[in-house]
Amino acid sequence: MATRVLSSPKLLKNLRSFIKPLNSAASSSVAAVSPLNFDEKPDHSAVEKGHPTTTAPLDFDDHQKLFASVSTLKLLRSSANLGLASNETFVDFGMWVMNSRLVETPLLRDAILKTVKHTFFEHFCAGETPAEAAECLREIQEAGLRGMIVYAVEHTSDNAGCDRNLEGFLQSVEFAKSLTPSSVSSVVAKITAICPLGLLRRMSDLLRWQYKDPSFSLPWKLNTLPIFTDSSALYHTLLKPHPLTPQEESDLHLAHQRLLHLCQKCAHYDVPLIIDAEDTSIQPAIDYFTYSSAIMYNQHDPIIYGTIQAYLKDARERLFNAAKTAQSLGIPMGFKLVRGAYMSSETKLASSLGFDSPVHNGIQHTHACFNDCASFMLDKVADGYGGLVLATHNLESGQLAASKARDVGIKKGNRKLEFAQLYGMSEALSYGLRNAGFQVSKYLPYGPVDMVMPYLLRRAEENRGLLSSSSLDRLLMGKELKRRLKRLQFAKSGMTAPASGMKIETGAP
Repeated sequence: MATRVLSSPKLLKNLRSFIKPLNSAASSSVAAVSPLNFDEKPDHSAVEKGHPTTTAPLDFDDHQKLFASVSTLKLLRSSANLGLASNETFVDFGMWVMNSRLVETPLLRDAILKTVKHTFFEHFCAGETPAEAAECLREIQEAGLRGMIVYAVEHTSDNAGCDRNLEGFLQSVEFAKSLTPSSVSSVVAKITAICPLGLLRRMSDLLRWQYKDPSFSLPWKLNTLPIFTDSSALYHTLLKPHPLTPQEESDLHLAHQRLLHLCQKCAHYDVPLIIDAEDTSIQPAIDYFTYSSAIMYNQHDPIIYGTIQAYLKDARERLFNAAKTAQSLGIPMGFKLVRGAYMSSETKLASSLGFDSPVHNGIQHTHACFNDCASFMLDKVADGYGGLVLATHNLESGQLAASKARDVGIKKGNRKLEFAQLYGMSEALSYGLRNAGFQVSKYLPYGPVDMVMPYLLRRAEENRGLLSSSSLDRLLMGKELKRRLKRLQFAKSGMTAPASGMKIETGAP
């Protein structure tokens, strides 16, 4: 049986000495809220008044420069869609419709899907087909951004569905390779799409129990990096689980082969693969798959990236543990750092079992954890180790990370550092980072509308705070639209240059 790979407990004791904080604590004047459902409202007053909240190489005051590559038509549509998405009453009604029996009526279903397609789908997704996604990529590349290709399929319960999903992921890698190399930063996959959900729960139970009892044998387990710390949530598994059945072991073998096939193709084409995170009930199994694959395929540069959710109380220690262990073994590990999107369900489950939530008690603790994790990995990247994707919609975290990257000497264009935001969200932050010389990607889900619907519904349900935080984008878009309208009016009246200076379809004049 393969042995467990664990880091020394002494490393955890010295955690703070290894982390050079971005700041001692997240500022109370947060410029944008995280993608979580916290009550705290974003404060854009400093931006509106022209006073940045922190000293950083990002400029959000010049809306003309920020949106210079965006057409007026797209600005209008984006502003309208963000306005709808930030209206909780409208979102609640839309979710009710999509979850009701109305969608079972063919005529109504067609009308609903068409409405969704021409509003939220077109705003938050790259298209239904690879050809449409390629056109979307071309547009964002012209704007100086890159794309994270996401075949937007999620949970699956059987092997036949997993096989179909694998084909979709493999095609997404082929698709990425067919495009201009500079336009694609990575492909993204969900383990829940290539391994039955029930099996992931069983594996997670077994992994948790082995952490509690190291003598507990798991014959199927491969070499991996540390998955848990003493502060990790273990309450999901209160009783000793039964070993995997022969059928479950067979299903595990098939799931592992699917992932290895995907990793092999990504390694062959030199296209990084990012494994998305899920909720804590199944995340241990996802980390196991991710780390065991990274040990095999991350030879010289990170090809396989794991995801750390900073809203979890154990996130800082888990990142530290995994990164330090990987580095000691000579494995260049890559991480995508996010805040997280399952706060409500995590808290409800823990409460129902009589335990504290695994999520930080307040938004400031989440901000501080994200910033500390970012600082820790930025130091690693500056020293030539690993890779980092900073996926954030938080203005202050973007500012702080940009300043830190500059201070530690990470050069512009370093492919081991990428900032990322969801397509259709946080445009001001994306363009501000781009203007400062950083590599910036948009998370680009694609697929048929009915297949992508779960993605859109989860975004609406789990990221209400994120959608409401779009007020900065709407504020700056509104200012830029007013500027362009005045320019057009002046041009028509002969008070300024000819009206041809107004580029309706190509961006700012």
